[in-house]
Parts: sequence; C-alpha cells; structure tokens
Amino acid sequence: MVKEKAVLSIRELTIGGLFSALIAAGAFIKITLPAEPVPMHFTLQWFFVLLAGLLLDKRLAGMSVGVYLLLGLMGVPVFASGGGPSYLIRPTFGYLIGFGAAAYGMAWLCERFQASGFAKLLMVSVIGLLIYYAIGVAYYFFVCRFLISQKVTWQILLFNCFLLTAEADFGLCLAAVSVAVRLRTAVRRALY
Repeated sequence: MVKEKAVLSIRELTIGGLFSALIAAGAFIKITLPAEPVPMHFTLQWFFVLLAGLLLDKRLAGMSVGVYLLLGLMGVPVFASGGGPSYLIRPTFGYLIGFGAAAYGMAWLCERFQASGFAKLLMVSVIGLLIYYAIGVAYYFFVCRFLISQKVTWQILLFNCFLLTAEADFGLCLAAVSVAVRLRTAVRRALY
C-alpha cells in the first residue's frame, strides 16, 4: 500500500486553488429554472467539478471542492445564489455537498481502476453524476420536508431535482470527458 503524503506542494495548492476558482466562476454561468417550491439553477460548476475528479487525485479533487464550499459558507458569494451559512438550509445546498462527494469519488475510481480512456472516464463521470444527484435529491427532500415544512412529492423530486437538469448535466459529462482525455496525462505529469 502506498503511503499518502500529508503536505501539499506549492504546485498542488496552486492547481487546487485554480479548480476552486473555476468551480466558483462556473456558478455565474447559469440558467435559472423556475421550479417550485425552490428555483433550480443549471450552472457550469458541474463541468469544473468533473474535471477536478477526472484530472486530480482524490485528495486534491476533494480539497478543491471543499475550499470552494468553505468560501461560500463563510459568506463569499461564490454559489449560484450568493453565499453565507444560511445556505445550509437551502434545499439545493445538497447538490453542492454532492459536488465534493462526486469529485472525490470520481478521482478515487480513476485511481483504483486506472481510468484514462474515453469509455472508462465516461463511466466514472456517470457514477459521479449519480452520486451528485443522490445527495442533492436526498438533501432537497430532507430540508423541504423537515426544516421548511414544505410538502414535496416524489413527482416534484423526480422532475425538479433530476429530470429538469440531468440531461444537460450528462452533456457536461461528455464535454468534460472529452477535455479530460486530452489533458489527463499532461496534468498528471505536471503534478505527480
């Protein structure tokens, strides 16, 4: 078993910070979808989360999304609708948590199965998409049902929380995999 190093190099910190900034920038490239009870956003954040998960190791991918989440929760307006600790009780915050789990999970899968070709990376990105949506939908249901006492049916969950954006997010998976196939070797060589 390979022992993981505890300290990040300057190069790793720079790349991790770059991905955090790209994810934040992706929040401002958005389409707001007028869904009830909470409007949903389709953003380019997922594209940059995918790239982090497909190009970086699990530690760096998770850290990149973690730094982004911490910045937003500290009040820096890097989320699609602002920022601050009150974002924790927004039904859509679960999708942001899903970003972190998906990035870490995709990077772990890439390492574990040595994924580098288009087909393997696409499979990894689809698994990441499922992780991202599973956490987002569960959090949406929990917050609506138990924190803001909003009745949410399975039809609302299926349509608003999945069908409304899943096709476009899958398109982002295809785009990110196309980019990752070309960049993966160069990024790995530069970092590790």
